[in-house]
Amino acid sequence: MTTRQLTEQIKKKQSFLCIGLDVDLNKIPKHLLTEEDPIFAFNKAIIDATHHLCVAYKPNTAFYEAHGLKGWKALEKTMMYLNVKHPEIFTIADAKRGDIGNTSAMYAKAFFEDLSFDSVTVAPYMGKDSVEPFLAFDNKHTIVLALTSNKGAFDFQTKTVEGKELYKQVLEISKSWKNARNLMYVVGATKAEYLTEIRDIVPDAFLLVPGVGAQGGSLKAVCKYGMTKDIGLLINSSRGIIYASNTMNFAEKAAEKAAELQSEMASLLP
Repeated sequence: MTTRQLTEQIKKKQSFLCIGLDVDLNKIPKHLLTEEDPIFAFNKAIIDATHHLCVAYKPNTAFYEAHGLKGWKALEKTMMYLNVKHPEIFTIADAKRGDIGNTSAMYAKAFFEDLSFDSVTVAPYMGKDSVEPFLAFDNKHTIVLALTSNKGAFDFQTKTVEGKELYKQVLEISKSWKNARNLMYVVGATKAEYLTEIRDIVPDAFLLVPGVGAQGGSLKAVCKYGMTKDIGLLINSSRGIIYASNTMNFAEKAAEKAAELQSEMASLLP
């Protein structure tokens, strides 16, 4: 999927909502545990109830890998379902990969070819030769961790190195990488005050923004400082939507929470 197609979906749905499919078997409704594949059953219900309210889904692969082959099969089934039923939806593998070049090439193949994700999150700590293998895929996107919303972000990301914060150097240097047009960036919603300077460096790139809601980030502040003429934002919400209820009507309650965010987003769109 191209960024132009993603922007068209945002305008059509009046939403730039990304829903995180972080399936924890300890939190999903108990009646689903009797299903042959509880993870996929949960995902399918959430997707069926919310697909008209969001433009992206983001499975965090750790929640699937933790269950071994069964979890990976559930992720595969989820992606097949999305790609067949809702091909207009942008899909993000929240895998946070990042390794030497030939290993990254295998990670890229796994997510882009075998599972048909549109994008994958990548840690840039090892530099361009660990990221460029992901960028080599046409119409696929690499989402680099730039400035995250966790407390430990201040351990390294905001440290000044040779007169400039490290996250700014990541943003600037990444623009020189081959096929950098396929880059997106993770910027936490709790770091909204940094967005003006981030936009000075990457004025047009899409930003994946976690941390709205449960982690205290402000949607209005993120839009004020981070929105572009082509929107340029994907706001992720995971727990606040998918775990809105653990009753039989959990999917309906998830849709209600998603609708609240979508409505707020529609009011903030130009």
